[in-house]
Amino acid sequence: MIAQGTTRRGRRCSTAKAFLRPVRLRKNLHISLFTFVHKVLIDRNDKAFAIKYEKHGRIGHAFAKKEIILSAGTIGSPTILMHSGIGPKEHLEEFGIPVIRDLPVGRNLQDHIGVFGLNFLAKKGLAFKQDRYEKLSSILKYYLKGEGPLTSIGGVEALAFMHTKYSNDSNLPDVEFHFIPGSPAADGGRHLWRAQGLPFEVYEEFYEPLLDKDVWTCLPMLLRPKSVGVIKLRSSNVYEYPLIYPNYLTHPLDTATLVEALKMMILMSETKAFREVGTRVYARPFPGCENHDLFSDKYFECLVRHTTQTIYHPVGTAKMGPSWDPEAVVDPELRVYGIKSLRVADCSIMPTIVSGNTNAPTIMIGERASDLIKAKWGYVA
Repeated sequence: MIAQGTTRRGRRCSTAKAFLRPVRLRKNLHISLFTFVHKVLIDRNDKAFAIKYEKHGRIGHAFAKKEIILSAGTIGSPTILMHSGIGPKEHLEEFGIPVIRDLPVGRNLQDHIGVFGLNFLAKKGLAFKQDRYEKLSSILKYYLKGEGPLTSIGGVEALAFMHTKYSNDSNLPDVEFHFIPGSPAADGGRHLWRAQGLPFEVYEEFYEPLLDKDVWTCLPMLLRPKSVGVIKLRSSNVYEYPLIYPNYLTHPLDTATLVEALKMMILMSETKAFREVGTRVYARPFPGCENHDLFSDKYFECLVRHTTQTIYHPVGTAKMGPSWDPEAVVDPELRVYGIKSLRVADCSIMPTIVSGNTNAPTIMIGERASDLIKAKWGYVA
């Protein structure tokens, strides 16, 4: 399938553009920029009643008449909750934070990861290269018509959902292929290799030979990871970033699934459709994996462990679940257990990561939260 995205006339359409911009002048809406939330304030009756925040160096408080909705994301929401005294008791006590509610906040961290190190050569003129998209005609197409290479959704032109031999549900594929008409050398070696966290020596040895070549990349993404991480506070200081332990590839099935996905991609590249565009696998061994037979299981496992990185889909750190679930933080109406007038509405509430990108499902969570809140207070659409 062709990649879909939240775009409008070829440009990214964020939730701010889609939802906030049309209503920004409403009298009952106030948007506070440059505002840093310290914590949620909770009274003796376990009711959330205000937010402590900082703006331009000054401390302020925003008081709630009805409810507080926390939508700070999979990293921000659990961090704020723990600084507010809602989280694992032993962890909060470690930093002298008064425990208001002992809940498994920060646990159940799940994320999608993908392998970047499988590249294919193609016919001349098919791939993204700096001298093709960084020119006047591309810029004019983008601004005047919302068309052309600059409208590509993160460089991903097509997607495929596939089952490896480890998939145990015919309705749920376990890998998603991202087809990218380029490589970390597509920008002439300026920035992309840095963005992927590659050492220069690796870029120089593996990708620099591709500078004048047309290359496309297959990025297999693990849809249903078994490895689970955790987010913890670094200290009681709200200005310190939290500690993030994603624990990628700690479950052996995750590595095995990605190995199978890479093998499937090699087979796919041999099909008539890919041969018609001149596809040939780039057969240079990846640095650090030279001791393994090229494209063997051991080689692919090495590639997985060298080039796998986040796809930026973290979820699950304020898990939604029934009251009898010891890992649940919020109930099915997104209300924090044991705390009145406080909900969490973002992808941190997902019990299990979705089998696809998280953008649209997270917007859906916001829409559903809106319905739940209006129903609670008697507003009927």
